[in-house]
Amino acid sequence: MTGAGLGKVAVFGAGSWGTAFSVVLADAGNEVTMWARREELAAAITERHENPDYHPGVRLAETITATHDVEEAVAGADVVVFATPSQTLRDNLLDWAPYLPEGAPLVSLMKGVELGSLERMSEVIAHVTGAGPDRIAVVSGPNLSPEIVRREPAAGVVACADEEVAKTLQARMHSAAFRPYTSTDVIGCELGGAYKNVVAIAVGMAAGRGFGDNSRASVITRGLAETARLAMKLGANPITLMGLAGLGDLVATCSSPLSRNRTFGERLGQGQSTEEIVGSSHQVAEGAKSCRPLRELAARNGVDAPLAEYVDAVVAGKMTVSEVLDSMLERPTKAETE
Repeated sequence: MTGAGLGKVAVFGAGSWGTAFSVVLADAGNEVTMWARREELAAAITERHENPDYHPGVRLAETITATHDVEEAVAGADVVVFATPSQTLRDNLLDWAPYLPEGAPLVSLMKGVELGSLERMSEVIAHVTGAGPDRIAVVSGPNLSPEIVRREPAAGVVACADEEVAKTLQARMHSAAFRPYTSTDVIGCELGGAYKNVVAIAVGMAAGRGFGDNSRASVITRGLAETARLAMKLGANPITLMGLAGLGDLVATCSSPLSRNRTFGERLGQGQSTEEIVGSSHQVAEGAKSCRPLRELAARNGVDAPLAEYVDAVVAGKMTVSEVLDSMLERPTKAETE
């Protein structure tokens, strides 16, 4: 059942996914206040009930407002959600942490690994805020934001080390169009979400070169195997990688033209450079930032990660897509389960 009048949620981030998830939360019965980096965007959301920059033409509920003031955003909130680009989270949290309501669950919507520290987003939240694992949750799954704001049926996973907290959050985000499942496997959900962006870039590179379904399916499958190797080495449940936060998210991100990471990869495959692609878009392809820390995280743990290595090389301009394809095909053969 969906809830009604559940409470207030503060959502930090007024981009595509932050706005879409605010719609989910409002539909579930929550009052939502979004924190927006730009005052003019906050004003548009509150006064016009629309996010003109990311979801133009989509009417937002009256129970969704926005502000640029941190204290106003968290006033009265009993759940806090973070939906910023992963590489900006730490700096933002340093500013926000003093205002976060004591004891409130802190929910990450971000799918990335931090450059330098190689920390997952839940780890960044823990280190900056001091919150324990029983307060930190992540949401993942096949949730492309344009479909979510149109209220097309979708499912996701909310994971927290404390199962009761996961169940509480599940009730807070269960709407008529969004069905959340619970998990205690935070590591599996986060690595599945971060790695699928890298795989989607690789799939996009193949599509950009004009290759068909066989090539793309091969990349998706080997990408899932690579994800599982690293996730399991770090303690994840392999079943998680077969579920919504693993295979489900991977299929959606690798297959849809709505995916920023898939589109980023296509443009690389068509011969554009990372600088050209970034300069022509105001939205972030998280996989372009996460490929290097994921490669380094795999190396630190002795895990073979050729896909992350190759995508990182192309994104960094060290290899061309043609060179990567040649190198992948020239790799020594082995058993599939090896």
